[in-house]
Amino acid sequence: MIHDSVDNAKKGGGCPSQGHPDMAARQKKEEQAIKTSLSKIKHKILVLSGKGGVGKSSVSANLAASLSKKGYKTGLMDVDVHGPSIAGMLGLTELLDISKDQLLVPKQVNDNLKVVSVQALMQDKDQAIIWRGPAKNGMIRQFVGSVDWGELDFLIIDAPPGTGDEPLTVVQTIPEALGVIVTTPQEVALADIRKSISFCKTVRLKTLGIVENMAGFKCPHCDEAIDLFSQGGGERTAVSQGLDFLGSIPFDLRVVASGDSGVPVMLSETESEFTKAFDGVVDKILKHTA
Repeated sequence: MIHDSVDNAKKGGGCPSQGHPDMAARQKKEEQAIKTSLSKIKHKILVLSGKGGVGKSSVSANLAASLSKKGYKTGLMDVDVHGPSIAGMLGLTELLDISKDQLLVPKQVNDNLKVVSVQALMQDKDQAIIWRGPAKNGMIRQFVGSVDWGELDFLIIDAPPGTGDEPLTVVQTIPEALGVIVTTPQEVALADIRKSISFCKTVRLKTLGIVENMAGFKCPHCDEAIDLFSQGGGERTAVSQGLDFLGSIPFDLRVVASGDSGVPVMLSETESEFTKAFDGVVDKILKHTA
């Protein structure tokens, strides 16, 4: 069913058991838990993209890492149910613990960064998660209300590509969320990004801007610049859609290696064209949320 607005989506038919007194009580308790949790988080940023393969999770991981390194209390929530990659990018291998208050305890990456991923709930990391919409929606709501996030300056939410259940549930659960859209410069990605922009407008998700990822590559042998995925498409799209262009991030082989090693590039001390460009993106986001 296609909804032309988030209001119409909310009016869709619900589960027959919603009228049951016990169900109503549980829902009320869940809503209160979500409200309490969100009240302790200053800024919530949803990172989304129209298609896969544009490096959205890499941007999410490095954005959270960069904010934590700058001293901001940061949470990173991976709601990509079917293809979670945040756990691997942050080197998380153990299952989540439960607090004495029966809340999930996020994994602590450093003093300022906490992470939750559906991957950290699975005994077998290669196990496929075969869930329909209601199960995915319930998990996302639990990741907000049943996780001991504590006081945070930022909660970064890594959503799967597209405009389906997961990003819609995030918007409905966290109406004050801000969107950051990730793309690569080529037209095949930009065509899907325009759908993401339409999604944000339809559900009234305030968008901070567009990040152009994998914008260029310097040959490690001759140092010549190569436009792997064309150039300038992200900025042109931002201008045509009336959105802020947050910056271009070059392709860097160290980002690939860091994703496999579990230590984001932005947590390292090495300065590169990638880290300089990414710092520029983070500074623009901080300016928007100041």
